[in-house]
Amino acid sequence: MSETRSQAVYAYLQRLQQELCATFSGAGFEGEFLLDPWQRDGSEQSLSGRGVTAVQEGGAVFERAGVALSDVSGSKLPPAATARNPQLAGRSYRAMGVSVVMHPRNPNAPTSHLNVRFFNAGDVWWFGGGFDLTPYLVFEEDVVSWHEAARAACVPFHADLYPQARATCDEYFYIKHRAEARGIGGIFYDDLNEQTPQFGMSWERCFEFMRAVGSGYLAAYREIIARRRDLPFTDRQRSYQLYRRGRYAEFNLVLDRGTLFGLQSGGRTDAILMSMPPVANWSYRSPDADLDGQLLPYLTGLRGQDWLAA
Repeated sequence: MSETRSQAVYAYLQRLQQELCATFSGAGFEGEFLLDPWQRDGSEQSLSGRGVTAVQEGGAVFERAGVALSDVSGSKLPPAATARNPQLAGRSYRAMGVSVVMHPRNPNAPTSHLNVRFFNAGDVWWFGGGFDLTPYLVFEEDVVSWHEAARAACVPFHADLYPQARATCDEYFYIKHRAEARGIGGIFYDDLNEQTPQFGMSWERCFEFMRAVGSGYLAAYREIIARRRDLPFTDRQRSYQLYRRGRYAEFNLVLDRGTLFGLQSGGRTDAILMSMPPVANWSYRSPDADLDGQLLPYLTGLRGQDWLAA
């Protein structure tokens, strides 16, 4: 993999981080992102790299928002990366990406997640990423507009890419020990390169798709936040939001491959765990059966639904 290609991806990821931070801070948000640049020289676990972790905490709109840029190289791919590709075990690698989690204060506004990433291990390269939405009080308008943005990002690249990426997202963000989805989905893809069955694309087209996913997320979530950020809410709804955030934390700590990759590769722990909600509750039983009745059908009975079907 040429250094020119890697630098082109990193330059885009820098611009994406800057645009996300500019969009979700400042006037109207009453919250600013703290920028924490970092660099590692390879002395720890043979891991070297650079990046900027941007975190906003205690804002009027976002209780916590994180936009993490990283570019790391290591002498051996960790198990989280080789479980699906055992032929790459033992290879040195380079991985770069932007990972985003937004936790709004208002329970009417959903949590959102974006990740776009690029790996290469010797002569093998691949792209991955996607975005998903985790509401606490569901507005079907948001579900539909979210999936419209997901489909729009995919359609120029392959007619069947959106339904496949939607199905992969539903499968990945499923909490098996709870028998429920983390949210209402979106798109998710991994191991995307020239050899990917059905969807194989050149490096240039894969990179273009990465950019389409980043732009689609930003526009879609900006629209949803504008609709929900100032809606009134009750203490009851806030309490339910905190209870449901516990599910988000469970997924990230138990099942998320990105979290496992970061910890297994010796990454910066505080930056890896910035995706956690700042406040969450766990209860032996749900504190609100009525709100469960409104949310859970979307996470169980409606899981896998094509929200854009005619």
